[in-house]
Amino acid sequence: MKNEDFEQLGFFYLGKYYDQERRAVSQRTFLYDSKQLTTHAVCVGMTGSGKTGLCISLLEEAAIDGIPVIAIDPKGDVGDLLLGFPDLRGSDFLPWIDADAAARQGESREQFADQTAETWRKGLADWGQDGARIKRLQDAADLAIYTPGSSAGLPLTVLRSFNAPPPSLVNDAEAYRDRVASAVSGLLALLGIDADPIASREHILLSNLLDQTWRNGRDLDLPGLIHAVQAPPFDKVGVIDLETFYPAKERFTLALKMNNLIASPGFAGWMEGESLDVPSLLYTAEGKPRISIMSIAHLNDSERMFFVTILLNEILAWVRTQPGTSSLRAVLYMDEIFGYFPPTANPPSKKPMLTLLKQGRAFGLGVVLATQNPVDLDYKGLSNAGAWFLGRLQTQRDKDRVLEGLEGASNAAGASFNRKQMDETLSALGKRVFVMNNVHEDHPVVFETRWALSYLAGPLTREQIQKLMAPRKQALAAKPASPAVPAADSPEPEPAPASEPKPSPAPGSPSAAVASGRRPVVPPDVPEFFLPRVGVSNPGSSLEYRPALLGVARLHYVEKKAGVDYWETLALLRPIADEAPADVWEEGKQFTDQIPELDKTPETGASFAALPAPLTRAKSYPEWTKTLKNHLYRARKLTIWTCPELKAYGKPEETARDFRMRLTQGAREKRDADIEALRAEFGPRRTSLEKRMRQAQERLEAEQAQASKSTWDAAVSLGTSMLDAFTGRKTWTKTNVSKAGAAAKAAGRAMQKRGEAGSAQAQVDKLNEEYVDLETEFQADLELIKATRSADLLKIVPLELTPRKADITVERVVLAWTPWNADAGEPAEIAYQSS
Repeated sequence: MKNEDFEQLGFFYLGKYYDQERRAVSQRTFLYDSKQLTTHAVCVGMTGSGKTGLCISLLEEAAIDGIPVIAIDPKGDVGDLLLGFPDLRGSDFLPWIDADAAARQGESREQFADQTAETWRKGLADWGQDGARIKRLQDAADLAIYTPGSSAGLPLTVLRSFNAPPPSLVNDAEAYRDRVASAVSGLLALLGIDADPIASREHILLSNLLDQTWRNGRDLDLPGLIHAVQAPPFDKVGVIDLETFYPAKERFTLALKMNNLIASPGFAGWMEGESLDVPSLLYTAEGKPRISIMSIAHLNDSERMFFVTILLNEILAWVRTQPGTSSLRAVLYMDEIFGYFPPTANPPSKKPMLTLLKQGRAFGLGVVLATQNPVDLDYKGLSNAGAWFLGRLQTQRDKDRVLEGLEGASNAAGASFNRKQMDETLSALGKRVFVMNNVHEDHPVVFETRWALSYLAGPLTREQIQKLMAPRKQALAAKPASPAVPAADSPEPEPAPASEPKPSPAPGSPSAAVASGRRPVVPPDVPEFFLPRVGVSNPGSSLEYRPALLGVARLHYVEKKAGVDYWETLALLRPIADEAPADVWEEGKQFTDQIPELDKTPETGASFAALPAPLTRAKSYPEWTKTLKNHLYRARKLTIWTCPELKAYGKPEETARDFRMRLTQGAREKRDADIEALRAEFGPRRTSLEKRMRQAQERLEAEQAQASKSTWDAAVSLGTSMLDAFTGRKTWTKTNVSKAGAAAKAAGRAMQKRGEAGSAQAQVDKLNEEYVDLETEFQADLELIKATRSADLLKIVPLELTPRKADITVERVVLAWTPWNADAGEPAEIAYQSS
């Protein structure tokens, strides 16, 4: 079998059809339409059924087709995706060989590795695959293993902040409530607190704190949450006084638990690594699709539950920001769902998973769940799954639960379900043989899984994960930091440089007040504000305010051909320690997240740094307003990404990765639409031609009553094969289609020699040739779609836009005091939101 038999647009090659009566695999490939995965899938099978191999193969096909995947891996099996060896040499397999397995075979590790390599080479060949397809998989997607809470793989932190959800989710009341409840439940589970969202004071308090912070559009890190528990920004909970509802002494106990969690040396790994960002897990910065494996085997049960809950919430928030699509955009896979989606209990992970199953389809997210413990699945929730891949089951109880789930899913989809027939089919399954019940198909399909491209070494150890990810970590460590862009840097004011001693100021002047650390007296016509302090200061530290200029402006960018009409509001902060320079804004730092909120009064007990004289003069501020406008016109640029080939333009603030993701999804949707249109075009022509073929055959049979039945069987076989090609189950080239036509002609000539009517046979032959030409034309158009709808070939380039000078509006330029935490003998640390 050549690989063109299964390398189909939008189809996953999972194996070959299997004849249960003959207990033999056929040569007909089993292809799964990737679009159908948006209705989700469940894979169930006992240990040794081949479940892992099937799921790994499905993820391999997704990668080859350019579909990004986030895979949650509680056991460590999914990491085998990184064990692909295109050269299929024994030395490639050697580091991953189980020494005990080699000893049981009475062989050295080297001998066992060579034997394994040969086994893999033969297994791939038997299924029409080779090392080139492994290489294609590796070239198609970036594969990485993340280990949250550990440095074995790529570290990933979810504790650095509880990011505020996007406004679209906040405005969806039900979804927003679920997000708050799940985030709090996950955190309390990590603390070992079994909290009911309705009855638990801890849950209600934390939910109110997150709700108030998120509705203001602010993120909240754990130290900030600890501070908020001690001093909540509200006096009542519902209609009850805060101290009555949850006294300060008892809140302090909760704060201590949270503090002990982040202070524990064993928990330091949770604070390191990349921040959890779903688009970055799905695509690289260059727009290449990724297979991001979340390995959590090293975590304890409460840590796993916390991480899975947070991850599912982040995926759910991302999904809700995507435009709707009927094509597959991404895959969420979870191996061994046991404990995370039970039928009766409600762990924190269940609610977001159920929501993804219900809503993911509309946004192109395919959820794939696997388990070997079917009794621990909520089959009512899984009624949203359209495809069920079922392997050997261990007990009758397991089979009954699966049948119950299948029946519910079929009823929900309005499809028929033959419980008795499915029961018999399940009972006869062997190793690596699965039955697929798909609501998109007329009847269940039995197939044998193909040979996995990846070496299935079993669960990877932490040491093996560390070895696999070591080159990636070294590359990240050696990667130079991106050059700073002045207009987009986060403000990080440095301590004022040492200067020459100056004469003492005159008594009573503003500078005289500053010299003693007291708040200076500022003229009433000077606009004076204070940036709020964030985070929790160290015990014994003091607060110091340092002067800066803060300018807030509105900018307008217009580019007609790109469809850009974009207004931007930004704030520049310019710390000033001495005399203000001529171009005061040249070193201004932009607040990249949001315009800071300003207070009218400072915190009690704070000291103040020296206030330069120009900042005390009201006439200076109109001049700085003018220079800010000139500076922004000269230095501020808005970069959008463009694709000249498609004449497509990115959106303001859209990254290159997100723009390429959009182009990729658009290309995939166009591909799917073109294929459907092509089938719609050829369908009536094929139907008409088949009708004429049947009529010609009927005339031939009437004239040749004694004709051999085998001749008609050959024609039927030809038609069936052509139907397979038309529906995407098999590829026909001009060569093999011509061979099939020649076979039909040969059968016809044999009949003529036995005295059959030549004219009727000639008509049948002519129609057969027309059928061959029709199918060849169809395949040629299909290949053209494949060649012209690849987003990988598209180039994107940046386009810089300058703001309209006439539309630049400076809303304010003020004296802004910035807070700093100062410890004795230590450099002062910034204490305001700088980015």
